[in-house]
Amino acid sequence: MPYLIDGHNLIPKLGLRLDSPDDEMELVAILQEFSRLERRQVEVYFDGAPTPHAGTRKLVTVTAHFIPLGNTADNAIRNRVKKMGKSAKNWTVVSSDRQVQADARVAQADVMSSDSFAILLRQARNSAPKPTEERKLSKQEVDDWLKVFEQRIHKP
Repeated sequence: MPYLIDGHNLIPKLGLRLDSPDDEMELVAILQEFSRLERRQVEVYFDGAPTPHAGTRKLVTVTAHFIPLGNTADNAIRNRVKKMGKSAKNWTVVSSDRQVQADARVAQADVMSSDSFAILLRQARNSAPKPTEERKLSKQEVDDWLKVFEQRIHKP
């Protein structure tokens, strides 16, 4: 089942700091590993993006939505679930916000708190097989990571 995640709810549950300049990209890296290991689609929403950094980016296996100032990740998630219609029942919404959870339930999506999802992430990481040799990145993965690091350099 794919996931819609409120990123800023999840960051502190993983021991990351919201005041870190790289908090969003640190979470994206964790979610990329989870997505790869569990073969799950993941969309993560971050609010408070300054205008030049707002927008949607496909970052390897994770779609990250950077919501502009003046709007919230909560509203963006609610709108996404509403637009899904009946297919929302195939998704899990990860948020600690009670109104987002209630709206997701009305749309028949599964709901998981950020605390519970953080536990799931840790379990997936701990049960992952340890690589016996260094894994080679594909050209596409290298290109995607170069874009990510370029964006981080330009983040205010």
